[in-house]
Order: sequence, then structure tokens, then C-alpha cells
Amino acid sequence: MQHVRKWSAIARRHVIKALVLPVFLAGCATSGPEGSVVDDPYENVNRKVHEFNKDFDTVLFRPFSQAYGVLPRYLRTRVNNVRANLELPGDIVNDALQAKPEDFGHNLFRFLVNTTVGVFGIFDAAGAWGMERRSTDFGETLFVWGVEEGAYVEVPFFGPYTQRSLTGEVVDLFLNPLTFVGLTPPESFIPPTTYVLEKSDYRYEFSSTVDEVLYDSADSYLQTRQIYLDTRRFELGDTPDDGGVIDPYEELFSE
Repeated sequence: MQHVRKWSAIARRHVIKALVLPVFLAGCATSGPEGSVVDDPYENVNRKVHEFNKDFDTVLFRPFSQAYGVLPRYLRTRVNNVRANLELPGDIVNDALQAKPEDFGHNLFRFLVNTTVGVFGIFDAAGAWGMERRSTDFGETLFVWGVEEGAYVEVPFFGPYTQRSLTGEVVDLFLNPLTFVGLTPPESFIPPTTYVLEKSDYRYEFSSTVDEVLYDSADSYLQTRQIYLDTRRFELGDTPDDGGVIDPYEELFSE
């Protein structure tokens, strides 16, 4: 049962990644209710941003993801592997800040293996040896430190967040040591390009589910908000109990 729930969380995370293409804007975290309560004092503004994001998805992001999806999955997976490897140093720093030595060593070893044996992350050699990535971020670090969730916000160009997770997204840019590696073109284009292509791949792979949320639901804003908050809280273990999270896609993801 535990591995099913873990896979469900991963799948839902990818759906959220398909729904959003984050813009790194700073947010000032404020105290807000945790658990099943929704803190959305900016709903009027958020709804306008949500409609903008839907238009952007309709006009550009969805068509681009469909075109990108024509490429063989093998190639798209290699791109995703490179992106994941570029993010690992940030995971490692956050593991240290969260005082998780086991995850720190695990992710450090994974990074070293995939950067060398895996040819800069193109191939997931560590994964083949059972060393799967243990993702984290500074938003989780803030959670571990006791920072409250804050209000729900939706950022232009795809972005459901809480104020805590948005702040963490910004800080993660500076926590990753690779951010300060001086790259020149064409190498400097690799991080942003792999970022966009990874999100496009998720949008393509989960197209039917994302389309259902954005275009077929009675209120796509409320649906997106609920999925994001449930998923984020589930990932952090920030739930009152096993029954405290509403999961609109439980049956789909438990197949």
C-alpha cells in the first residue's frame, strides 16, 4: 500500500508540473491555516491570473507540448534525466539544511554517479542501481523549520503555490551551487532549455488529465487549487490523518 501511495504522489506531482510552468517571483510568507483548510485571501486576483494561464496554455503551452511529444520517449527521457541531475545539488543542500544525513549521502552519491557514469546525467545509472532520486526543495526546508504555509497564490505563466512554497522556489535558485557556475553559450542554454522541455513533457504525458482539470471541470480554478494543496501537503506529510486529504484522482493514480 505504501508504494502505491508513493507512486500516487509522484503521479500527482507530475500533473501539477504539467499544470504549471513556474515563474520565480518572491513571496512574503504569512501565517495561514494548515491541514484541510484553504487560505485564499487573493482569490479575485488569483482567478484572473488563472484565466490568463489557461489562455497561455491554449495558445502556446499545450500546442508546444503536443509537438514536443512527437519526439521518441527515449529522447525526452534523456532530457528529463539531464534536468533532474542539474537539480540534484539543490536537493543535496536542502537535505543538509533539513538535517537529513541519509538523504544527503544518497543524493550526493546519485549526483556523482550520474554525472560521471551517466555522462552528465543523460543516463540514469544510479537509478539502475536502485538509487532513486529523493526530491526536496527549500519550501520543504521551511516546512521542517516550522514556517507556516501562508496564502494560496497563482503566478502568471502557470503557477499555483503557497507563499511558503513560492518563497522556497526563489531561494532554490541561489541554493543550487550550479547556479554560480559561469557558463557561456551554448552551455548556458542547457539549464533553461531542459527546464522548459521537462515541463512540456509532463504536459504531454498527462495531457488528458490536465485538459480535464483545465477545460472540462465546472470550476477549473477551484479544481487546480484543491489538487495543488492536497498534493503539496501530502508530499510534506502535512495532513491531519489518512482521511484528511481530498484526492480527486485517487482511483486514477492507484491503478
